[in-house]
Amino acid sequence: MEAGAGFSVLAILNNIASFIQGGGIIMMSLILFIWGVGLVICIERFLRISRYDVDGPSFMNEIQRYVLSNDIQGAIRVCSGSVAMLPKVLKNGLKRVGQGPEQMQNAIDATALEVIPKIELRLNYVQLIANISTLLGLLGTIFGLIASFSSISGDIDPAEKSRLLTEGISQAMNTTAMGLMSAISLMVIHAFITNKTEKIINEIDEFSVKLLDLVGAKKD
Repeated sequence: MEAGAGFSVLAILNNIASFIQGGGIIMMSLILFIWGVGLVICIERFLRISRYDVDGPSFMNEIQRYVLSNDIQGAIRVCSGSVAMLPKVLKNGLKRVGQGPEQMQNAIDATALEVIPKIELRLNYVQLIANISTLLGLLGTIFGLIASFSSISGDIDPAEKSRLLTEGISQAMNTTAMGLMSAISLMVIHAFITNKTEKIINEIDEFSVKLLDLVGAKKD
C-alpha cells in the first residue's frame, strides 16, 4: 500500500515536472514565482484580517449594556481587551463621551481613517499579480506560437519539424494553463479576503453611528 502511494506521488511529481518543462523553464518559473508571491500576500492578509475581525453585533450588545449602565470606563475596558479594529474605533469614541457628540464623532472618524488603510493594505497587489499571471501566460502562448510557426516555415527534416511543432504547441498551451490557474486562484482568494475587509469596514460605520446614537439618547 505504501509502495503504491509512493509511486502515485512520484508519478504526480513527474507529471508536474513534465508540465513545467513543456511550458518552458524560464516562463513557467516566472509564473510560479509570481503565483507564490501572490499566495504569500494572501496568507499574510488572511491571518492579519482574521485578527482585525470581531463579531460586531455581539460586541456592540456588550458595549450597549455598559453604556446603558453609565459604566463608560467598563465599556472602554472591554474595547481595550481586543486587537480588532471595531473595538479600537469605538474605544476612542467612548473616551470623548464627556466632551460632546461632535468630539466623539471627530475621534471616531480620525480612528477610522487610521485603521481602514491597514485593513485594505496590499490587497490591490493580489489583483495586480493575478492580472500579471494572465498576461505572462499569454506571453508564453505567443512565444510558443512563434516557435511553432518557425518550425513550419523552416527547411528542416520532417521529424525535427514535428518535434519543434509539438514543443511550440506545448509551450503555448502549458504557459496559458499555468497563468490562468495562478490568476483564477488568486482572484478567488482576493474576493474572499475583500469580503472580510468590507464586513469589518461596514461594521465600523454601522456600530460607530449606533454608539453615537446610544450615547446621545442616554444623555437625553
